[in-house]
Amino acid sequence: MATAVTPHAQLIQASWARCRSYGLGHQSTPDFGECDSRQLEQLLERQQALLRTTRDEVLPSFAHLLGNSSYLIMLSDADGHLLDSWGSQRFIDPRQSRGFEPGARWLEQGVGTNAIGTALACQQAVHVGHDEHFLKRNRFMAGAAAPLYDAGRQLIGVLDVSSDSYLPASQTLGLVRMMSQSLENRLILEGYAGHCWQLSFNTGPNNLDSQWAGLLLFDTRGRVLAANRRADSLLGVSPLHGQIEQLVQLPLAQLLAHPPGATFAVHVAERNRFHCELKPPLQRPPSAGPADLDPRLAKALQQAGVMLEKNIPLLIQGETGVGKEVFVSTLHQASSRAGRALVAVNCAAIPAELVESELFGYEKGAFTGAHHKGNPGLLRKADQGVLFLDEIGDMPLPTQARLLRFLQERTIQPLGSGEPVAVDIRLVSATNHDLQAQVRAGLFRQDLYYRIAGLSLSLPPLRERSDRRALIEQLCQRYREPGQPLELSAKVLELLLRHPWPGNVRQMASVLQVALALAGTQRVALEHLPDSFFAELDEALPVASASEDLQDQLKATAGNVSELARQLGVSRTTLYKRLRNPL
Repeated sequence: MATAVTPHAQLIQASWARCRSYGLGHQSTPDFGECDSRQLEQLLERQQALLRTTRDEVLPSFAHLLGNSSYLIMLSDADGHLLDSWGSQRFIDPRQSRGFEPGARWLEQGVGTNAIGTALACQQAVHVGHDEHFLKRNRFMAGAAAPLYDAGRQLIGVLDVSSDSYLPASQTLGLVRMMSQSLENRLILEGYAGHCWQLSFNTGPNNLDSQWAGLLLFDTRGRVLAANRRADSLLGVSPLHGQIEQLVQLPLAQLLAHPPGATFAVHVAERNRFHCELKPPLQRPPSAGPADLDPRLAKALQQAGVMLEKNIPLLIQGETGVGKEVFVSTLHQASSRAGRALVAVNCAAIPAELVESELFGYEKGAFTGAHHKGNPGLLRKADQGVLFLDEIGDMPLPTQARLLRFLQERTIQPLGSGEPVAVDIRLVSATNHDLQAQVRAGLFRQDLYYRIAGLSLSLPPLRERSDRRALIEQLCQRYREPGQPLELSAKVLELLLRHPWPGNVRQMASVLQVALALAGTQRVALEHLPDSFFAELDEALPVASASEDLQDQLKATAGNVSELARQLGVSRTTLYKRLRNPL
């Protein structure tokens, strides 16, 4: 009598079959891809919210389960790139160390059957045991991984729990499912904080605050803007963009009349009787409000919001690191499309030979090596949402022509398909280039420029912004360790405000991260600031300090050059030069 093959065994068998089709053998060396420092910096910048929520909010909630174990937690993006890892790395095979560094890519094509890559391939939670890895070099560990989805049901990453221990598969798989659901819930709540009512519901009254409760977020008109996947499961249908009144079979006014935090019962969507808890619009964590924001940024956000709602394309210009991605994310969250996807496309990061298939998609079997399910393409993923074309000045000319046709017709024709597909998007583009100069040089199509630049906005560099102090406070709040003093010394704050910041907001965030890490539980002092910070300050030494006043200050320190250099925030070498040649 033949033994039935379990769904898990079928999943692993299918993965092994894919690995063979990629040309892999059991003795193959894992290929984690290449990711240079610039690509890694851009990758981590794009995934800042996902990283921060995982590190600061989700992992501490599961510390009691992870603290005394040999677990390693890994987080990847939707393309399999490792973003960060936490926990024990003692069991890692030294030959595999590259695979546990940020930027390493855990796709089945290069690494064979593995928890992250296989979860991406089958888009479901999966456990891969030691001997279930296709490549023998990966069999030193076992792992479970679950895909992560945002409020618009777009795949945004994978959470993995790995270990060298022979733990029950159900234990590790259950843990990663709990953590992934908790992470998805927190991302949904953060994305809609400030303007949505929150309804939690479940089959019993005692588990409304667990990650397994259904979660609905709706606006003051009763329109459901976001929901977790648990809500889909409980309701048997996706509630997104439906009306809360129809789901709970109560008039909106009657629903909102329930006291916040009180438990009540309803028949949701004519299915089971569910217990519910209602919470008023969530409050965002403290941040720079309109009064703190630089007036030029506030004006740019206001104008951009109007243009986005009227479907007028936006071109955001500014130096590298000024925060174009953050600007667009803020714009999206404040728009009527906040419940839909924001699809960011880095036009400089996609290899030229893959631009066509990545942007416009392809049908299954369209070409050799095509994914067996096909690929909808980034443009189609942005349907009903916002498409953000970052670094558009680096887009190859042939792709510019295809993009122009799409913007004219608002339809795409995936490779291998004869049927055009209509796509509804709002368009925002960004660049640090002078696109008009590129047009004159023949590097950028003039007709495309006028298609993407309905309104062109320039974001000011950090050195010109009036809200630098508020931004410093926000960044310190974001990156400081628990219990670490938030206040900076007056001298450190003065130097931060005086710094020219050639790398803009991105550079400031990096400097503060380093300083806070070095300071530990202490208050940030001058010695915690990196040397490169002072090297750039050397050029900003006031001319007045290089006059007789400089000699007076030296006398005040009893001739102590090192002390005066610290007070001025420059290196001793620079100070010696100014003393010898003050002009």
